Amino acid sequence: MHHRPFQQVDVFTATAYRGNPLAVVLDGTGLSTEEMQQFTRWTNLSEATFVLPPTPEGRAAGADYRVRIFYPAGELPFAGHPTLGTCHAWLEAGGQPQVAGRIVQECGVGLVTIRQQGELLAFAAPPLRRSGPLDEADVALIARGLGVAREDIVQHAWCDNGPGWRAVLLASSAQVLALKPDAAILAGLDVGVVGPAAGSGASAPRGKVGVVGSSDADGIAFEVRTFFPGNNGLAEDPVTGSLNAALAQWLIGAGLAPAQYVASQGTCLGRAGRVHVQQEGDTIWVGGHSVTCMAGEVLL
Repeated sequence: MHHRPFQQVDVFTATAYRGNPLAVVLDGTGLSTEEMQQFTRWTNLSEATFVLPPTPEGRAAGADYRVRIFYPAGELPFAGHPTLGTCHAWLEAGGQPQVAGRIVQECGVGLVTIRQQGELLAFAAPPLRRSGPLDEADVALIARGLGVAREDIVQHAWCDNGPGWRAVLLASSAQVLALKPDAAILAGLDVGVVGPAAGSGASAPRGKVGVVGSSDADGIAFEVRTFFPGNNGLAEDPVTGSLNAALAQWLIGAGLAPAQYVASQGTCLGRAGRVHVQQEGDTIWVGGHSVTCMAGEVLL
């Protein structure tokens, strides 16, 4: 066992303890998959990451570092808040990208570009592995699991970019915030729910969906919630970068959201996550602020 540099970072927030925490081991060299998995479970966080040198192929393609991303039950090829939190920790620990303002991360899905604009980091949304509408049986099951009528789901889609999110759009953020999911019905599913914010001009009548044209008084266009299998059954994620990336690809591509907006997540958990989305050409950037809450060493 060795003392390894470590940070615990709060992601998608500029205020500590209001976002989504992440454990970052800044030197994962020599650790086995089993050791990484064991440490991740021990942290009791949704994810932990381990920074490694790029592979030769990754370095040749411009990667600045490689990261392995774990959640309590396994390893993920990609996840959004671990990507931004790891990049924040790597930079704060003295990491120097090959190109100023542009960091290239190597992970399970390949190379992910992260851009730095002041204190805000944003990753380029990776291609969807699966898209298109959900099976009607899945939609009906999700409706029952969320405790809403089937007609309350006004649109739905696969949002799979590593995590296999099944996403549904409700008519308003109020409906999203009022959800009381049934863990038994949703067991084994990764479900994302989104609704336009009150006052945004985006509330859709049942069966219809309007294009979001503006944000509410706080600058929020959408409220998002995610539910997934956790350590002790169904869990809710405070802020989810991977889902927000896939949601942006779906909603912007379908004309259901503008090319630039801010989504809120974590409200029901007492958090105040803010996800900044911006489309530039064919690229959708998904970003936010991060705050280091702990820094030191971990014995691994």
